[in-house]
Amino acid sequence: CLCFCRLQTRNLQPTDTPRTIRPFLFLSLDLSFPPSLSLLSISSAMEARGSLALPTLISLIFLLLSIYHGQCFYLPGVAPQDFQKGDLLNVKVNKLTSTKTQLPYSYYSVPHCRPKTIVDSRENLGEVLRGDRIENSPYEFKMREPQMCNIVCRLTLDAKIAKEFKEKIEDEYRVNMILDNLPLVVPIRRLDQGSPPVYQLGFHVGLKGQYTGSKDEKFFIHNHLTFTVKYHKDMQTDSARIVGFEVKPFSVKHEYEGQWNENTRLTTCDPHAKRTVSNSNSPQEVGDKQEIIFTYDVEFEESDVKWASRWDTYLLMSDDQIHWFSIVNSLMIVLFLSGMVAMIMLRTLYRDISKYNELETQEEAQEETGWKLVHGDVYRPPNNSELLCVYVGTGVQFFGMMLVTMIFAVLGFLSPSNRGGLMTAMLLLWVFMGLFAGYSSARLYKMFKGTEWKKIALRTAIMFPAIVSAIFFVLNVLIWGQKSSGAVPFGTMFALVILWFGISVPLVFVGSFVGFKKPAIEDPVKTNKIPRQIPEQAWYMNPIFSILIGGILPFGAVFIELFFILTSIWLNQFYYIFGFLFIVFIILIVTCAEITIVLCYFQLCSEDYLWWWRSYLTSGSSALYLFLYATFYFFTKLEITKPVSGILYFGYMLIGSYAFFVLTGTIGFYACFWFTRLIYSSVKID
Repeated sequence: CLCFCRLQTRNLQPTDTPRTIRPFLFLSLDLSFPPSLSLLSISSAMEARGSLALPTLISLIFLLLSIYHGQCFYLPGVAPQDFQKGDLLNVKVNKLTSTKTQLPYSYYSVPHCRPKTIVDSRENLGEVLRGDRIENSPYEFKMREPQMCNIVCRLTLDAKIAKEFKEKIEDEYRVNMILDNLPLVVPIRRLDQGSPPVYQLGFHVGLKGQYTGSKDEKFFIHNHLTFTVKYHKDMQTDSARIVGFEVKPFSVKHEYEGQWNENTRLTTCDPHAKRTVSNSNSPQEVGDKQEIIFTYDVEFEESDVKWASRWDTYLLMSDDQIHWFSIVNSLMIVLFLSGMVAMIMLRTLYRDISKYNELETQEEAQEETGWKLVHGDVYRPPNNSELLCVYVGTGVQFFGMMLVTMIFAVLGFLSPSNRGGLMTAMLLLWVFMGLFAGYSSARLYKMFKGTEWKKIALRTAIMFPAIVSAIFFVLNVLIWGQKSSGAVPFGTMFALVILWFGISVPLVFVGSFVGFKKPAIEDPVKTNKIPRQIPEQAWYMNPIFSILIGGILPFGAVFIELFFILTSIWLNQFYYIFGFLFIVFIILIVTCAEITIVLCYFQLCSEDYLWWWRSYLTSGSSALYLFLYATFYFFTKLEITKPVSGILYFGYMLIGSYAFFVLTGTIGFYACFWFTRLIYSSVKID
């Protein structure tokens, strides 16, 4: 198997590989053969297979040596852990999350029951930026040993604590817990009895309701949790692996007799009398001087789900038809544009080039019309050419980051069990892609006859990250003012600065140095000394109009998938359909390239040679539609009411739209750059 672990011949099965990795195995073998298996018997069995027997035997020898002597490691988050009966299971708590405020808080920011010592788990860069705060908890289980009505702690609320709980209940905050790297979920049964349940991450802190016959709205807290731990048992070793972690929260006003002490038995929930908590119990109200007793039950349920497939329930897609509709919709756009490009390239251009090459007399040359007339100006450097070089270099950096991240995600290396792995990978790839950013910006700058490559390198390394960092810093100050765990700590900010100036900036300079040392890209035609006058353009060739039109189709190719991405980000859901996303990404590249080529051809035929910036802005304008769609999504799908939360939403969507602009603009620019070089190198210029 593609395994990064210490191999053991006794138990290793191909099914031990997580499903997110399994499609990309280089080798899948059942390694449960007896150690006494001899190489001689293998060799004799292979003699009949022809000339490949010897190299295959050598390969197998090395495989066996690696099995018995290999020292390897697991990819983070995909290592199975076996538990024997009675083994201690430690439940960890994560942040409190709300789709109404988008401000995460540490679990212990509200006075929940605490262990004797709170221990923070080590978190990666992506987890810190996501606002994850993983800590230990007072909830402890023993493997395959059910427990009933365990008392965690008893709290007496004062006015301040009651107000904190009410605020969290009002904002619909959810409690997130983790067991064996699996997030806690609440199963919601569907109306269709045959369909599997829908899983919601975490349980609500509490709920609002009314007593019968009363119109006063009260706040009730979920103080009793019924956990269900699902496990898959190994019949040979009697060990088990955890494959599910579910909970049913209850609000119950616990009662007891006499004075409270450590040995007090509850009358509402008694393991000795087999009395369990149900929805018929009186709920626990939140208020001043209210006594709350926190309890929990633990049930263990054997499951046929194997450890390798335990994430399937979390990542189950019930709406994959919508994704296929999105793919088909996008492909129709691509086919339409491809037809137009093919018509231009194979019919119009072929006819034009043949006609231009057949012109013999000066009089005929003077009568020519169309794109050939501007051949002496089409490669004239544009205004603000340095800024264009910077944006193109940044776009190459962003494109490289997205492409490699997408490939790794499709290959299953960015498992959802590795929290924060996706964001960490994107940040690191952005840093290392600075090499290509510097190279591409310097190559283009030298083509424009530039000489100060260091200035371009510095601007390429600084401009985009500086703009994003400024917005991010303002948003972080707002989050910090709300005392949210989503505020990035100073140490993490310092680490980001080190990545930026310590690695990314030097790599940009290295790339720029290499790119500037290369011979300059030669233009296929000479540029006239005096610029040609651009004739008056038709209304539909107005730069603003054509740019805005050009962004519609690229956005149309991705907007359905964009809905699911926004839902996963802002409604706290898993997004792991990277196969669909990768297809949409390819379609986006093709759409941006084709729409830019089509509009660039029409522009040149109108004798307008100012195509450099327009090619970038044509496909880049799709970012405007992305931001408008994000605004529509905010008002129709989200229930954000707090001003700070709204500012956070639009701030982060502004960053996302800006990055989308740089990405799509660069794709369109290079497509148009290739197109112009192709057509102008195909005609004879006197």
